[in-house]
Amino acid sequence: MNKHCMIISGGAFSSIPQPGPDTFVIACDRGYAYAERCGIHPDLLVSDFDSYSGSIDPTVPVHRFRAEKDDTDTMIAIRTAIEQGFASAELYCALGGRLDHTLANLQSMVFAEKHGLSLRIHSADTEILSLRNGSLRLPRREGYSLSVFAMEDCCRGVSIHGTKYELDKVELSSAFPLGVSNEWAGDEAVITVEDGILLIILSQL
Repeated sequence: MNKHCMIISGGAFSSIPQPGPDTFVIACDRGYAYAERCGIHPDLLVSDFDSYSGSIDPTVPVHRFRAEKDDTDTMIAIRTAIEQGFASAELYCALGGRLDHTLANLQSMVFAEKHGLSLRIHSADTEILSLRNGSLRLPRREGYSLSVFAMEDCCRGVSIHGTKYELDKVELSSAFPLGVSNEWAGDEAVITVEDGILLIILSQL
């Protein structure tokens, strides 16, 4: 049984680490070319083939979809990870490129969180985490800013401690970016939300 899931999307390319032996790798359309570039053999390719038309290793299973569909290729991969029973997944090459797809990937993080899949996005200069009805600790990361965004109309009981700008049990709204561009004040930041879903973005300065 695979313990980890890696999803390689088709946004702007960024380096992808080699997956461990227990990692299930899903490539999405152009993400297959990115996987090949990094010497990674996907366990599954999901694609409507609107951004990849190259050859495919015959040992890689392929789920083909029509281009006219409700889900993006990345969302299909996320649904697959949920159906496979993964509790968490790492998503690469999901930022940059087209803005609409970047926003779709951020909304897909909310969908994943609501369906029991904790998703983390990685790029060369950004890391994005989701948090629902809970708390997490983030070790200080030199050279990075820390931003917290509400992904629902109202996130209640939001606290941010160990940072330059602290909050204590406030409401964050998706209509106002109160949590943008914070920074660590100590060795770790502690972020809590009692009700709602937050996206936490670490950005290289």
